[in-house]
Amino acid sequence: MLDYLTLPVAALLGLLAGLGVGGGSLLMLWLTLVAGMDYTAARTINLLFFLPSACIATLFRQKQGTVSIKKVLPAIIAGCVAAAVFSYVGNRIDTGLLKKIFGGLLLFTGTRELLYRPRKAK
Repeated sequence: MLDYLTLPVAALLGLLAGLGVGGGSLLMLWLTLVAGMDYTAARTINLLFFLPSACIATLFRQKQGTVSIKKVLPAIIAGCVAAAVFSYVGNRIDTGLLKKIFGGLLLFTGTRELLYRPRKAK
């Protein structure tokens, strides 16, 4: 049954990632809770899933004129370097600690999103 759900769930999460909703966080939840995947493997798949989604979304945003590749390129490079470094570091940290850190990050981000109010222009 899980095999039949993989493609539609991946397509939905790719769509959400392209919209900037956070498909990667949802993918982690899907892989660990529903698919029963090991946290380390799910984290690796999540990183690989994010790269093409981010590239495609960036190209579409550039085509719309809302993103300048020149301005985004430093962030792309820094993100790739940070992903490589912390993937290496993450393999040396206890998985239980990583789960707690990731869970705390999700709770913080969710709470911040719920309580966010845009500032009024002066």
